[in-house]
Amino acid sequence: MTLFRDFRKSGYMENREAVLALAALAQPTRLEAFRTLVRHEPEGLAAGDLARLLEVPQNTLSAHLAILSRARLVSSERHSRSIVYRANLDEFRDVALFLLRDCCGGRPEVCNPVVRHCNPAARRNERSEAVPDHIYNVLFLCTGNSARSILAESILRKDGAGRFRAFSAGSTPKGAVHPLALRTLQSMDYPVDGMRAKSWLEFAAADAPVMDFVFTVCDNAAGEACPVWPGHPTTAHWGIEDPAAVEGSELEKQAAFVTAFRYLKYRIDAFVNLPLSSIDRLSLGTRLREIGRSDGATSNRGDVA
Repeated sequence: MTLFRDFRKSGYMENREAVLALAALAQPTRLEAFRTLVRHEPEGLAAGDLARLLEVPQNTLSAHLAILSRARLVSSERHSRSIVYRANLDEFRDVALFLLRDCCGGRPEVCNPVVRHCNPAARRNERSEAVPDHIYNVLFLCTGNSARSILAESILRKDGAGRFRAFSAGSTPKGAVHPLALRTLQSMDYPVDGMRAKSWLEFAAADAPVMDFVFTVCDNAAGEACPVWPGHPTTAHWGIEDPAAVEGSELEKQAAFVTAFRYLKYRIDAFVNLPLSSIDRLSLGTRLREIGRSDGATSNRGDVA
């Protein structure tokens, strides 16, 4: 517990500074802005790019960034005609250390679980060492298997590691995965290795992995006659808008993929936190359909990706 002894000796931050930082983060747009900047370290983001990614007016975002700057959670630097913002990770570390400085009255047997929970590497190791009762196979379907289903496969591959195996396919697969889908996943630190556009018939074969869940993420795929899946998996429709259909600048197209990523990640986060081992099939189907009706849900049947 040397780490916690260091916290108590260092006196990194005063109460007043901690309150200012925590108050700055206690608002949804500011919290999402800070988290987005963290994801884009160390390059940072121009204010206009950040506003487009968060889908908020630039003048509104400027006011929020000013509050984060006063709390020393973000810093800014002018690059040509743009102001680039970056997350001040050292300051946020000091906030975390302030909160943990007197952790558990110096009792390491109590503090250790807190440290493990705050350490992503430790959590991944714990998940890899655990032996789950059942590993669920999940297939995400769309028409082209080039954008939305690829995003979903990658998100579940990382966020469901140890409990889920993720797959994706399309009814009429395109020749290649959309490059902006790959770029978005890489920028969010999600896996892209092995991603390819493939037919859903691969997963209807007798020797294919038996699926526990099949989710359609575009309305075209939901409206088509699916193959007969071995094992009779639970199905649901999670349709969202096609980011590949967005026209405009390269930045606007990239923002559409980031938005699709966020919608899918929200659905997948809700899914992996369901009590799958204890919920009955009827209730499970209801919960999965409710997830599919969350923000970003579509009823447009013109989707292709």
